[in-house]
Amino acid sequence: MMSHRPGKGFTLIELLVVIAIIAILTAILFPVFGRAKESARAATCISNMHEMYVKASAYKMDNGRYPCLLFGYAERQDHLPW
Repeated sequence: MMSHRPGKGFTLIELLVVIAIIAILTAILFPVFGRAKESARAATCISNMHEMYVKASAYKMDNGRYPCLLFGYAERQDHLPW
């Protein structure tokens, strides 16, 4: 004879096991997501630096010199900004 359980829900032990498995998986995956986010940020930074180089080089080819504010804030002789 098979014993009959009232109701068709999960037992407390089954729910705790599922919650523990989910917690372990999230603990494993969070550092991976952090590294992926940092790699994406680094790639964006390198892309922005490359774009600045390309634009500054194009300016130099057109004008024979780099932009005056490329190396930081600059002033004219009368202490006004360029």
